Amino acid sequence: MSEDPRWIDAALTSARPQAVAALLRYFRDLDLAEEAFQEACLRALRTWPRNGPPRDPPAWLVFVGRNVAIDAVRRNSRQTALPPEEQLSDVDDAESDLVAKLDDADYRDDVLRLLFICCHPDLPSTQQIALALRVVSGLSVKQIARAFLVGEAAMEQRITRAKARVAQADVPFEAPGAVERAERLGVVAAMIYLLFNEGYSATSATTATRAPLCEEAIRLARLLLRLFPAEPEIMGLTALLLLQDARAPARFDAGGAVILLENQDRSLWKRGAINEGLALLDKAIRHARTGPYQIQAAIAALHARAGTPEATDWRQIDLLYAALEHLQPSPVVTLNRAVAVSKVRGPETALAMIEPLEQRLSGYFHFFGLRGALLMQLGRTEEARTAFNRAVALANTAAEAAHIREHLDRLGGTRK
Repeated sequence: MSEDPRWIDAALTSARPQAVAALLRYFRDLDLAEEAFQEACLRALRTWPRNGPPRDPPAWLVFVGRNVAIDAVRRNSRQTALPPEEQLSDVDDAESDLVAKLDDADYRDDVLRLLFICCHPDLPSTQQIALALRVVSGLSVKQIARAFLVGEAAMEQRITRAKARVAQADVPFEAPGAVERAERLGVVAAMIYLLFNEGYSATSATTATRAPLCEEAIRLARLLLRLFPAEPEIMGLTALLLLQDARAPARFDAGGAVILLENQDRSLWKRGAINEGLALLDKAIRHARTGPYQIQAAIAALHARAGTPEATDWRQIDLLYAALEHLQPSPVVTLNRAVAVSKVRGPETALAMIEPLEQRLSGYFHFFGLRGALLMQLGRTEEARTAFNRAVALANTAAEAAHIREHLDRLGGTRK
């Protein structure tokens, strides 16, 4: 076999969700399942380079991990030990029965159960994401802490608290029924979308540590799509993430400043990701079961298909946001729709649309940024300056604040 170990890393990363999920079903303990998987990985690193990859890596890892964990229990109980490692390592024949049991349906239920446990409703979204990254994706605590810009000890505590809450909640391990499965699927999809947004909100200064969250979200969305290949909303979610991520190379200039969509160099967009996202969206639409992720993906697709900013079909984007408002009403959706309305019906109409949102979005940077831009277009300079100063105060990143200060500079006069 090749001495390059990367094929083993790729195989272990790919097998992790299925293997950890199956081990969790056996032992009903997150920590024990993780430890069993890690020990199985160590044995794989020792034996796979010599023997080659097994026929079914997840089944091999489950078989070895389960036996290693049982061995540990037996040692603690001073009972008979398992056979030596040489026998455990050569499990091609012994894994056959396990492979028969771990068919696609079992994998699907196991992985969905694992994802749902990580997305338990008792957990805050930050703990859901951290737990999924640790347990499902296998990221180290250090990697997760860097991505979320917190200390390693703090992230360790966050993950520990999440595991404790899951244990206290006494989550059932039986395969979910059809109704419960649909509910769980929505929760998992929401977690993946939140994970993507955590990475996408990175500034140029934090891209190295946070952008990999986008990659991991896309990987998890692909995993979910493999489990539910006929589910149009999962197709829509995956398409949305791909289309959004395709613009990442053009979002910041060399100095780290934000580049608005209309000013981005579209030749830098990732065409492969765009083509895959468009194909997935077209496939989802053919199912004729529209959902919020599909609509958001359709909006992103209209931007992706436009060769120039002037070619953007803002009327269709307005209609899509109207549909999204109907399916998933929220002030943020209305705020986003107002951008399209300003292009189609002018800034005055858009301003009238967002004015009623001020109380609910009083702490939202993007509300005041858009309000200031619309007022500036209408020549209401002092009101625009007030809105922009409020936006600067609410900016989440230095790049956002710098972008608004550029508007203030164009207005002239003093700024805070």
